[in-house]
Amino acid sequence: MSEDLRIAIVVNPELPQGLLANTVGAISIGIGAKLPVLAARRLEDAKGRRIDISSSLPVPVLQADDEALRRLMLKALAGADPAGAIVPFPAFARALHIYADYEASLPGRDLGEEKIDGLGIAGPSKWVKSLTGSLKLLR
Repeated sequence: MSEDLRIAIVVNPELPQGLLANTVGAISIGIGAKLPVLAARRLEDAKGRRIDISSSLPVPVLQADDEALRRLMLKALAGADPAGAIVPFPAFARALHIYADYEASLPGRDLGEEKIDGLGIAGPSKWVKSLTGSLKLLR
């Protein structure tokens, strides 16, 4: 299945560098957890040192403003591929430092009304391209 997979992470370029890095990192963990085929392997170097791989596919980081991110998330969720992953990073999550608080808070929120700082999408290439094909790389 990994032959037809594509990954895209989309973030708001207006975020400060540290928050951008945190957003991309958190989203990446979510994608890897949903689709372990992307990285759940170990390799060995010539000296026998074993390492865990980072990703078997390229991970482009694209940019979109918060409104475009919200629309992209809603479009992805509406046409979600069951074999794919959709990992949003809503801005309100930054204020919650305990995961249980996030988990408890989410059912009372409408993600369609929330500011979204980043979004990870992984799944069949055609689906991911249809959602992100017009977005620019983060620079």
